[in-house]
Order: sequence, then structure tokens, then C-alpha cells
Amino acid sequence: MRNRLRDAMIVATTTAVLAVFAVAVRSTTAQGGYQAPRLSGTKNPNLSGIWQVLNTANWDIQAHSARAALAVVRGPAGEVPAAAALALGAVGGVPGGLGVVEGNEIPYRPEALPKKKENAANVLTRDPEVKCYMPGVPRAMYMPYPFQIVQSTNRIMIAFEFATAQRVINLDKQEPPLDDTWMGYSAGRWDGDTLVVDTTNQLDQTWFDRAGNFHSDALHVVERFTPLNGQQMMYEVTIEDPQTFTRPWKMRMPLYRHTEAGAQLMEYKCVEFVEELMYGHLRKEQLVRHWDGDTMAVDITRKMPSPKKLYER
Repeated sequence: MRNRLRDAMIVATTTAVLAVFAVAVRSTTAQGGYQAPRLSGTKNPNLSGIWQVLNTANWDIQAHSARAALAVVRGPAGEVPAAAALALGAVGGVPGGLGVVEGNEIPYRPEALPKKKENAANVLTRDPEVKCYMPGVPRAMYMPYPFQIVQSTNRIMIAFEFATAQRVINLDKQEPPLDDTWMGYSAGRWDGDTLVVDTTNQLDQTWFDRAGNFHSDALHVVERFTPLNGQQMMYEVTIEDPQTFTRPWKMRMPLYRHTEAGAQLMEYKCVEFVEELMYGHLRKEQLVRHWDGDTMAVDITRKMPSPKKLYER
């Protein structure tokens, strides 16, 4: 009961904060007081730079209270970390957040909602981020890692620190790919100083966050990038997926430019970090077997997944 009351208070606070924030943003842009620097030889804003969000959307795009871990079990006085997360302590906790979804409602179709709940209950084995798969769009834009925008007259490349993923936004006419991909196909156009990007052809294996929010291969993402000043850019997303949701829905958040001296994008090639997790069961002799802590010991027994699961990897 206490957790439900706390979540309700967070939702109410979030709705009020987002409403005030939206009015403030509209007032700022309506005044037209800021004109972004132009890309050389064009009339378009130059969005190049290293950017990053400052929110908890990657944990959960909706308003949420702090939790003991991504995987939890019910204890006598509330949730406690599940066995797989227990040794991580506070490092494995989930920070609370106000959310980035307009109205804080994701309009799942009734037949799709059970899958979302199953995903949330099995996040450590189902979330593609755990296995370092490319995050897809829009999740790549609000993971807790910086990304770099490199802009030219007919292409915009966005390079991401996580998994060294990248996407190319085509500003001239291009034929979409024959097959779906992790990052999809992005086509952009300018609406005044706002970059509008349509992204389609994404695999259905990416998620929106660590809370199990998902989509189908019918996903259509419309993004809007609007410079607010020299250090901030408003990022707005409209999600359309008639196979999963009953109507389009939106997210909104600011992006912040890294302005510190020597700012650069680092590499986080996490593929090599998850090889033991994904393929350790194929070793002739098990490599990781046991861990000793101050108050607990963990023994690890590898098991062979089902043929279907093995193929999916």
C-alpha cells in the first residue's frame, strides 16, 4: 500500500511538472530569441557536438519510485533484490524518476500488456541491453551515455558510446533497406530550425527501457530536435505502432551539450564484456564458478538453454 501511494504521488507531481515545463518550452521557442549557429554553406542549424540526457528514462520512461533492484522478490516489508542482483547492493538499485512520457500513459493494446508485464518480471534475461545489443531508436538517445552528432549537408551521423552503435539520418532521398535492422532506417527533413526524423525498419527485439516496454516491427518513430540555446536541445518523440498500441504517444526531454574542455566520445565496446554471460556455458570447463562476499557466497552453475533460446543468441 505504501509503495502504491508513493507511486501515485510521483505520477501527480510528474504531470504538474511536465505541464509547467511544456509551457515554458513553448514560450521560449515562440519568442524566437535564439538562433542556432548555421552549418557552413546552408541555412540550417548546426547540431554537431557531444550530447547527453540527464534523466532516468533508460530505467523506466514512465514516472517511477526507486526500487531495490531491476529484479526483485517480495519480502515481509516490501520488495528486496532477487538472488541475481543481491550482491550488487545499492549499485544494482533503480533510481526514481519523473518520467518522460506525456500524460505518463503508454496506451498498450489489451493483448500486448501481458507481454510488457512478463518482460518487466524477466528483465535480466530479456532486456537486449544486458547482452549489449544495439539499443534501437529512440532508446539510444536517452541511455546514460553520451553520443556525438556529426552533420553534413545531406547526412547526419550519430555515434553512440554504448556498443559503438551508430545511425545515419538521410536528408536526401534514399531507398530504405530491404531488411529490418537494430537501428532502423532514418530519413530527415528541416522544419524551420527543427530537425524532423522518421525512423522505420527496426527489428522488434529492441526495448524502450529496462522496465520491459516494447514494440513490434511495425514501429514508426518521429523525432524532433529543436535547439533551445547553445547548451540545450529539445528532443521530442512520437511513437506509432498499431500492432502494440491503441494510439500514438509522445515523449519529451532536453538534451545537454558537453562543453567541458577536451570533451570526446569514449568507447564502450561491451560485446566482449558479455561473452561469458552469453557463451560461458559452451566452455569445456566452467570459468566462473564461485564468489565470496562478506555476508554471502554465490555458487554459479551453468546450464544449456533450449535450442530456440540458443538460436536467438
